[in-house]
Amino acid sequence: MKIKITALGGLNERGKNMYAVSVENEIYILDAGLKYPDDKMLGIDYIIPNFDYLRENRKKIKGIFITHGHDEQMGALSDILSEIPDMPVYATEFTMNIIQNELKEDHVEATNLKIIEPHKTIKFRKATVFPISLTHSIPGTVGYVINTADGAIVYTGNFVFDQKMLGPYKTDIGKLAYVGKQGVLCLMSESIYAEKEGYTSPNNRIYGEVRDVLEQNDGRILFNIFDSQFYRLQELLTEINKTNRNIVILGKRLENTINDAIKNHYLDFDVKKMKGFRSLNDERTVVLISDEREKPFSNITRIIKGYDKFVTIKEEDTVVFASPVYEGMERRATKIYDEIAKIGSNLIIFSTKKYLSNHASSEDLMMMINLMNPKYYFPVIGEYRHQVENKKAALKVGMNEENILLRLNGQVTFFENGEVKETSEYIKTDEILVDGKNAKDVNEVVVKDREMLSENGIVLVSTTIEKASKKVLAGPEIITKGFIYANITKNHVDFTKIKTGIRDKLGKFLFKETECKPMILVVISEV
Repeated sequence: MKIKITALGGLNERGKNMYAVSVENEIYILDAGLKYPDDKMLGIDYIIPNFDYLRENRKKIKGIFITHGHDEQMGALSDILSEIPDMPVYATEFTMNIIQNELKEDHVEATNLKIIEPHKTIKFRKATVFPISLTHSIPGTVGYVINTADGAIVYTGNFVFDQKMLGPYKTDIGKLAYVGKQGVLCLMSESIYAEKEGYTSPNNRIYGEVRDVLEQNDGRILFNIFDSQFYRLQELLTEINKTNRNIVILGKRLENTINDAIKNHYLDFDVKKMKGFRSLNDERTVVLISDEREKPFSNITRIIKGYDKFVTIKEEDTVVFASPVYEGMERRATKIYDEIAKIGSNLIIFSTKKYLSNHASSEDLMMMINLMNPKYYFPVIGEYRHQVENKKAALKVGMNEENILLRLNGQVTFFENGEVKETSEYIKTDEILVDGKNAKDVNEVVVKDREMLSENGIVLVSTTIEKASKKVLAGPEIITKGFIYANITKNHVDFTKIKTGIRDKLGKFLFKETECKPMILVVISEV
């Protein structure tokens, strides 16, 4: 049997997870996520994997199998399904509800969405797919076991082992052990927290910190939290339930998320404590604020700048950041913290070192390896340094180094008859930069130009000359944007030379005066 595994995204990066497993030319896509841009990628809302591979192989693809409802795992679906609406998508009921809401918001009609149940086998011609319950910060999380004649390919997605997370968060350890005993050819396990010693639990719990915030601070409290971190949201709501405080939810998306989750018993909260905007200024109110999918910190930034029509941050408020900062967003977060400090509000930031997200630390990873007992181990989901740390964890539990597969996006891992074989095959991978709803016209050149303009500005020199004599008839006129406001005249520079001479001399002059190197465009019209 011939099996190939390729990462279309997710290796040597945070987010944008998408992995392809080919079993005798039947292709199974595991996750389809996005990642957020860093502060230098101006105007870019999010980034998704280039999905040419899906277009080119759509007849071979049996489906996209989503592990859970986080953007890093399912955020690219709207873009993919807008072009391939009949692509089969498999997810648990809770995850599928999130997917359907996103598709509706993006005005995308998908025709082949399939709700699955954990521990019920999905049969295909060359393989079967077995979804297995795992613990993460959102209900309905599953890993996928692709059973083949040469053994199982197991993809964990994101997970932790936490014995207190029950119900829709609970890991079925018995099923994991059973899969391991049946024979695992390759285990694909996440890497993000691989360098952290011990288990993630109990450092993933924040209820004690939330309780202290509620007890020690009088007046209104504003919590900025990710709406996708359901368990952390539940911890917050549980502690509020114990007080005489009420909540007001800012943002229709967050409000719908909480209402739907309470209705379907995924969140437990006294709905009588949910108040409208008239209660926003009450001293005993807790205001819940979340971010839009494409723009981290967008809502809290609008409030800080005074653009929100419902709420303004006041000096006597307490502002709490209860969710970790996306990688690459640290500088933007710091600016927001500074602005809140200038207002004079009490600022509380939950430490990302003390309070961890629900990702597998080294002991979680080693426990998963011991349960699965795989022949080959493939660290996925994370920067390359995380993958290397994941390899170290595997070595500690006795994995053979030659059976640990460190790869980059696009590299093909080829198995034949249960053994890894050398191959030069490579699948071209790339990124699609999404600016608003436009994913076609934004490339790295455009982003680089935006970065340069943001740092140095632009100077446009326009003049009209006589074609025969080359005498200047009008101008030169100098227009600056994003540079300085100045009345620059032709006396500053020798304009008898054209184009190159103008750029050279004007560029040197402007750098001498301002130490900036703006983009200089020269427009000369002949008449």
